[in-house]
Amino acid sequence: MADNFKKDIPLIEVKGLKQYFDINMGFFRSKPLKAVDDVSFAIKKGETLGLVGESGCGKTTVGRTILHLYKPTAGEVWYNGKLLKSKEDIHEFRKKATMVFQDPYSSLNPRMTVSDIVGEPLDVHHLYADKKEREERILELMGYVGLNSEHASRYAHEFSGGQRQRIGIARSLAVNPEFIVCDEPVSALDVSIQAQVINMFDDLQDRLGLTYLFIAHDLLVVRHISDRIAVMYLGRMVELADADEIYNHPLHPYSQSLLSAVPLPDPKAARANKRIVLSGDIPSPLNAPSGCPFRTRCRYATEACAQTMPPFEEVEPGHFVACHRVKEIN
Repeated sequence: MADNFKKDIPLIEVKGLKQYFDINMGFFRSKPLKAVDDVSFAIKKGETLGLVGESGCGKTTVGRTILHLYKPTAGEVWYNGKLLKSKEDIHEFRKKATMVFQDPYSSLNPRMTVSDIVGEPLDVHHLYADKKEREERILELMGYVGLNSEHASRYAHEFSGGQRQRIGIARSLAVNPEFIVCDEPVSALDVSIQAQVINMFDDLQDRLGLTYLFIAHDLLVVRHISDRIAVMYLGRMVELADADEIYNHPLHPYSQSLLSAVPLPDPKAARANKRIVLSGDIPSPLNAPSGCPFRTRCRYATEACAQTMPPFEEVEPGHFVACHRVKEIN
């Protein structure tokens, strides 16, 4: 019975997460930039949660704050049913949670060989008994991502963007993690390489039992890899549902607009598809609108939307939306 209870606990649970940065406004005044504002979600073991939204909406900050690369301003992060509070908790969590960074050019040290880059987490966490075991583990990790022993003594600048990202992925696997934050890992790569890397993430998940938070702004990429998709706007979560449900039945006006912009391969369907173009620019998180953050660009906004923040609630089984008028407009 206890085992069944453990199975039902999400691997990662985020409750009311907030990440504010104080911005200096001059004359000894500062103002909080609300990069992440009251975000809650859970990720089951072996699942991939896709996190999408425009640039600057707080997606990357969510990933970094979960890993405590930024100290959360407020809220809780739970790992396997345990609240991460003390330095010891976070240190242990970092042995089981890693990150693949967006830019394969700036995230690798140009002065280190591939072998040293991949082996660095092994050194930090003392995960080998002797030099031979270290070398064997590094070659095993490189094999996972399609690199061979000849690559070990070379430097990052000798590789293409796709190969560099493979090196970064091998490094993230070094501590034998359960959870990986993938921060737009294919956005800097050629389209032809993107599919290979996405398929590799899929294969690694099956082989190693990984759980992903997959951050991206490309909805086609996210659909391919994600079990569920969360949509963010201006630091807040506006919709969360199964990947197919979000694609076939988006309920939030912002999600509907994002999906209307996804190119369709079928010319007939593309002609029939009506683009929902948003008016105005995305507001600054320094001066976010009152009430619903999306109301300044929403065609359905009313006076009520300016008064109060809509609750993030379950409107259909497993489908969460933050919109005052969700039932009227769908």
